[in-house]
Amino acid sequence: MANQDLRAQLQENLDEAEWDWLIPHAKRDAIIIVTAGLDLLEVGVALASDNTAKVEVWISEALITKPSSEQMSEWNSDRTRRFDTLIVQPYVLVQEKVGA
Repeated sequence: MANQDLRAQLQENLDEAEWDWLIPHAKRDAIIIVTAGLDLLEVGVALASDNTAKVEVWISEALITKPSSEQMSEWNSDRTRRFDTLIVQPYVLVQEKVGA
């Protein structure tokens, strides 16, 4: 599948969610946080197309991370906090909405 097709397919999975909705995914360790400066779709395409080189760079620069226990407890205390989300099985990519 070409990256454009993949991007278009993933575009349809872009959504917005409250933390409350994301908790089950966090419990199965499927949440990946994408830093605000990165394009959620670009990360999704790289993951879905197994672009390990790109993904490893983002991981090494801490641009994509797993939530820390501090972040999890902060989000658990405010379950209405909103995120842009993108499901790329088996992961859920999240980007905290700024000013939300």
